[in-house]
Amino acid sequence: MNDASVAVSPLPPLILRGREVLPIVQGGMGVGISAHRLAGAVAREGAVGTISSVDLRRHHPDLMAESRNHDKASVDRANLTALDREIRAAKAIAAGVGMVAVNVMRAVSEYAAYVRQSCASGADAVVVGAGLPLDLPELTAEHPDVALIPILSDARGIALVIKKWLRKGRLPDAIVIEHPRYAGGHLGAAKIEDLADPRFDFERVLPDTHAFLRTEGLEGKIPLIPAGGINSHERVRELMGMGAAGVQLGTAFAVTDEGDADLAFKRVLADAKPEDIVEFMSVAGLPARAVRTPWLDSYLKHLPLLSDAARKKPRCALKFDCLIQCGLRDGIAKIGQFCIDTQLAAAVRGDVGKGLFFRGASPLPFGSEIRPVRELIRYLMTGVRPAPLPAA
Repeated sequence: MNDASVAVSPLPPLILRGREVLPIVQGGMGVGISAHRLAGAVAREGAVGTISSVDLRRHHPDLMAESRNHDKASVDRANLTALDREIRAAKAIAAGVGMVAVNVMRAVSEYAAYVRQSCASGADAVVVGAGLPLDLPELTAEHPDVALIPILSDARGIALVIKKWLRKGRLPDAIVIEHPRYAGGHLGAAKIEDLADPRFDFERVLPDTHAFLRTEGLEGKIPLIPAGGINSHERVRELMGMGAAGVQLGTAFAVTDEGDADLAFKRVLADAKPEDIVEFMSVAGLPARAVRTPWLDSYLKHLPLLSDAARKKPRCALKFDCLIQCGLRDGIAKIGQFCIDTQLAAAVRGDVGKGLFFRGASPLPFGSEIRPVRELIRYLMTGVRPAPLPAA
């Protein structure tokens, strides 16, 4: 906790695997949006910085050269090497402060390999969403000091994971509760129509989960971390007053100075108006939320024709097979018909014409301003806003 004004904040610390950190978690964002610069900067301030594990080779020209036009095994090796580099670089920036986590999607084909590499490379925590990580305790058994944090969206899913893990002799070290009505990227609901279901509201999930924990004799043992739509100190305090132990934010961190994406990416997210944000079905079979861009407009316009033409392909055109289920590769007409890795990779480069720019639904804490990580964390912790930026 480097800044004195943050250290004297009335908010209590978040305790993960016996370590005290600020109750602020930076969400994992891929492809390459949250890599070592962002995660390391957040951890250096005493909070939890998170690297997104997916296709990190795109931040390493030598690994891209080695794996371009090669087989899946070459791509997978390059990505594991990139993940190792990113974790070690983030921890060097953090210099022993805060925690560096890795977010791994359960829906990716190399999920288990990413989890094992994260632990071997020294990650302080592994965060898993986009599916139920029922096997995470077994995958990490050789690394008992690594905090394990599932991402779930309702009390029923939380109870299921806890009961399954209890039988394995392990509890989650925390649970991120992501609200699909507000979060960006892939969302924890089966259908777009479900995004506003009241069962996801924090005002319902937090008390229901605490009630379940009490019945199991686990009250106070599993910190709950809401995520989605959190954009002010007042909201942080409100949620912690409802029983949250911390909060997670994604988009607000993506647009900071230290965010790993191109400046043009940050401008797209920061300048987006509510009417620019759209929900659609992604290739992974989950609803997703992103900024309306030329590519996304064109894709949605042609989606009926693309869906009619959906046919199963013998393999991924990129020789990557990044997802266990892919609407484009597997010919599933009712879900996405595009290559998500290609579109997200274009976004991190700042290619506004071709990229897919995931974004949360709520206004950002500093509006369209791009500011340092330290100022964002200080505001979330204390409510102290920085002076306005000078006019351009």
